[in-house]
Amino acid sequence: MKSGLHIIIFTGLSGAGKTTALRAAEDAGYYCVDNLPLPLLGDFVEMMSAEPDLERAALVVDARLRNYIEGYALASLALRSSGLDVEVVFLDARDDILVRRFSQTRRRHPLGGEDLMHGLTEERRLLEPLRKQAAARVDTSDLTVHQLKELIKDRYGGSETRLVLSLVSFGFRNGVPSYADMVFDVRFLPNPFFVDELRHGTGLDPEVAAHVFAGGAADQFAERVEGLLRFLLPRYDEEGKAYLTVAIGCTGGRHRSVAMAEALARRLAEQWPVRVRHRDMGLAE
Repeated sequence: MKSGLHIIIFTGLSGAGKTTALRAAEDAGYYCVDNLPLPLLGDFVEMMSAEPDLERAALVVDARLRNYIEGYALASLALRSSGLDVEVVFLDARDDILVRRFSQTRRRHPLGGEDLMHGLTEERRLLEPLRKQAAARVDTSDLTVHQLKELIKDRYGGSETRLVLSLVSFGFRNGVPSYADMVFDVRFLPNPFFVDELRHGTGLDPEVAAHVFAGGAADQFAERVEGLLRFLLPRYDEEGKAYLTVAIGCTGGRHRSVAMAEALARRLAEQWPVRVRHRDMGLAE
């Protein structure tokens, strides 16, 4: 078996946050599987051993597997005995909190049908073999979704995962990007379209960018938007947002918006992962 393999088994009560934990592990770089049937566990471990780039995986095992629960507990012990780093994390919450969460989502308990408390009691009984093996027991009663995500990220090496800033230039005449989180209009800046020798260039050309930034207004605008984004980005990152898309528009999407997007990228790239896309730059005038 390949050395260095690590598998997390998230288990616990329905409504305690297993799906949130699994998504946080995925964000931290783990290969994630929800309720892998026990007969496939051996094949899954063999696959991990055979794949050079696959060293960390996270599984959710819960009461939906019913008759496999005790087998999973025995299998995790056997895998640890073979030298594999297997860690069981049990997520729980107070009954009143779980009842409230089910009420909010309007979902039925997988074991309880109409009787939620019966389902929770039966679930605790079924999961007891895995709970006894848990290396960590997390009570999520007083945790928000974001706090649980941060807890998982901090424990499993995902704290370095950062929000990605996407800067998209566009032309208003072709429509505002529907996927944008924020939209800025730079049509007030000097327009190279009205300069014969610049008209057929783009905001990527130094002489076009220089024309856009002549007079100081573009620099002032870039400075203010930069300040706003430096304020917002760490706060969105703390909340678990993976991407922030900022759209910058001018009339055609070839000159002013392109130059501004590139300028903002240079200002922010040292601190944040930045992706730049010029949606309409290649369109004919």
